[in-house]
Amino acid sequence: MLPGVYIAYKKNGTAYYRASITYRSKHISLGSFDTEENANLAYQEAVQLLGNTSISFEDAFSLPTILSFGKVISLLNFRDNLIYFKNPIYLRNNYFIYYISKSDELKFDIDDLFYYSSHKIMRRQGHLFVSDYGMQINILSRYGIKNYAVAGRDYYFVNEDPTDYRYSNIVIVNKYYGVTKISSSRGEAYKVQIHVNGNYIVGTYQNEEKAAIAYNKAVDLAKKHGISKNFQANYLEHYSPRQYAEIYSQIKISEKYINYLQNLSG
Repeated sequence: MLPGVYIAYKKNGTAYYRASITYRSKHISLGSFDTEENANLAYQEAVQLLGNTSISFEDAFSLPTILSFGKVISLLNFRDNLIYFKNPIYLRNNYFIYYISKSDELKFDIDDLFYYSSHKIMRRQGHLFVSDYGMQINILSRYGIKNYAVAGRDYYFVNEDPTDYRYSNIVIVNKYYGVTKISSSRGEAYKVQIHVNGNYIVGTYQNEEKAAIAYNKAVDLAKKHGISKNFQANYLEHYSPRQYAEIYSQIKISEKYINYLQNLSG
């Protein structure tokens, strides 16, 4: 066999060729190929990328390679930063870049390196997600952004770059279900809405946590009146059960919403 190539067989007995390389005592798989020649070409490309420092990181975006672009990034990161990741990650000073493709890059804090080095990011219908314990998890949830959240209203990026997921760049405006921050004559306030065959206003509150509790109460009332919709409830970790119950019992809910529920069940 040509250097860096070994033969393998599919379940139906068809032969294919795998390429690999060892660099700094690390054995790296380069992929599978239909011909021995292509597998060897992948090996030769890897030798060049790892051994030729005149090939800069920026060159990776214009080099025609048989290796996948993600593999090229992994190899260059290993060469330049002496750490190998299976995922297409390149380390920068105090942050890293994750490349979904040549034109699709995401920035993350180093604190997220362990997670994304073991979780592949995928983009589907404009959403970014990873597979975690067999479930598709939207990466926005890692930053406290709810699935229903709207960019520019519920959260925003400080530098206006929606591909920059560094923590200092993400500001969450509305962190609770059903709660929207608004401006009122008395300053900032929090409007609560619930969706039951349309949006119904639950009330407006001066305190964000009380607004979140009001939404929970509105959800409980909806369920009490036979609405089986799968509502998400707000979790408020800073309140003891007693404190929560006291606020819950005193919080006022829109009479219009209550009348709607009563007419619905009556």
